[in-house]
Amino acid sequence: MSDKPQWLIREDASVPVLVALALRQGLGIRATDDLPGLRDLPVRTPDAATASPAVEAQWREYWDMTVEPRAHHSGVPLELVDGFDTLVALPASGAAELTSAITPFATPVLEYARRAHDRYVSSMKSHTGSDSYRAYASAIAEFEREVGRRAHSFELNVQVLPLSQRGIWWIGALTVAVTDGLRRDVVAFDAAIRPVIAELA
Repeated sequence: MSDKPQWLIREDASVPVLVALALRQGLGIRATDDLPGLRDLPVRTPDAATASPAVEAQWREYWDMTVEPRAHHSGVPLELVDGFDTLVALPASGAAELTSAITPFATPVLEYARRAHDRYVSSMKSHTGSDSYRAYASAIAEFEREVGRRAHSFELNVQVLPLSQRGIWWIGALTVAVTDGLRRDVVAFDAAIRPVIAELA
């Protein structure tokens, strides 16, 4: 068996992640302050009531389970929320306020998330698989040259999202969100992903 370091990078525009962020925007949740809102989604008016502390806390737990489900397990069974197909599952107890708050958003949020995911898939089809991962291989090679050693084995999840500001943000221990426009800019993305690779490798 080879002892050569292995790296595993998964890239997606996950529909459940898009749904969670669209719900955050619709509910006026302030959690994950540094992560910008989604484009092409109505922004709440400044005088709209923000979410209650209970809804915000329950959304935060739901967000962690959605972004990195293997690292964030619910202590109680999960139940699917009506109207969201199989895309939103919340704890059977302790999430009643969030369940009630998100139900009215089901149809527009699902439509938005699926459209955004389809746009990502279409944009990736215009690249071959090797092109889409070249930036990661280039960043790892650059890291290895800089530090003078092989990169350690690591995992990284990349969510390519239609965020309203260009950039890259940590949204989990092994997960970053990157703006779709930045991901398509080969030179800028290579520079942006390098510090992420350096932190993990």
